[in-house]
Amino acid sequence: MDAIETNSLGRRFGDVNAVESLDLTVQKGEIYGFLGPNGAGKSTTINMLLGFTPPSSGSGTVLGYDLEHESVAIRQSVGVLPEDFGVYGRLTARKHVRFAIETKGADDDPDDLLGRVELADVADRTAGGFSTGMKQRLALAMALAGNPDLLILDEPSSGLDPNGAREMRAIIREENERGTTVFFSSHVMEQVEAICDRVGIMRDGRLIAEDAIDSLKDRFDADSRLVFTLDTVADDIVPALETMNGVTDINADGNDVSVVVADASRKAPVIEAVGASGVTIKDIRIDDSSLEDLFATLTTGERPTSRHAEENAANTTQLIREADQ
Repeated sequence: MDAIETNSLGRRFGDVNAVESLDLTVQKGEIYGFLGPNGAGKSTTINMLLGFTPPSSGSGTVLGYDLEHESVAIRQSVGVLPEDFGVYGRLTARKHVRFAIETKGADDDPDDLLGRVELADVADRTAGGFSTGMKQRLALAMALAGNPDLLILDEPSSGLDPNGAREMRAIIREENERGTTVFFSSHVMEQVEAICDRVGIMRDGRLIAEDAIDSLKDRFDADSRLVFTLDTVADDIVPALETMNGVTDINADGNDVSVVVADASRKAPVIEAVGASGVTIKDIRIDDSSLEDLFATLTTGERPTSRHAEENAANTTQLIREADQ
């Protein structure tokens, strides 16, 4: 049994199809990234999964419970971190968590849950003075009440600085290692790329792609960029490369030549062509497209035009991975 499964799930609001024919599968034990631009249908989907919004068509289950007929059981079994969670400023962290435990009818130790999100030392502080990161971790502690098999996290890194985002990712990984399935909705592509096993991408109410990130890049022929550092850039090298099959962009800057290919299979011919031109290749760097590039391609139908933006996205993702190690 999958953690989440929907079959032709849909929701209409008047003449608007907010979600249409959604076939979504989230496997037990994975971290699944749920992506899409504003208005794509992500929030409506989450509300249907939790039983807050009834579907107009189709069906689905969460942890084996039917969306329409067993919504109370779903909410009792799932931990939810909503977007823009608001704390009660006069209540302590412990009282927040105790309230969540009582609501779930569970018997957790509030201090244990606070310890799991690294808030044990502030259990008796009122939440009104917490930083954004602390509030997010408090919300996650409340979501962990009842030891849920599934966590639904809506923008868990929203408003966090890099250190706070790194701490949140570490906590999510720890919970996943305990066996918890994580459904992770976010606009921050670098965060998703750093943590998720698979992703689903929504556009205009439809799921347009679903797979592991690397597999999606292979399926949709995401761009790759080769940056050559040469001893000298001959006058004819750029025109020659521009005529090659699969080359979509080329730029020369000093002794660096940047070549973008739309198909990964075209990397080798480009490298051979540069080597055969008579120049000395001092260095080659290959920058494959980031999830942000793939997201832009799938949701807008256009390939990114800013190579600086692609480089920044790739560098940011690499820094995230290094920080997590």
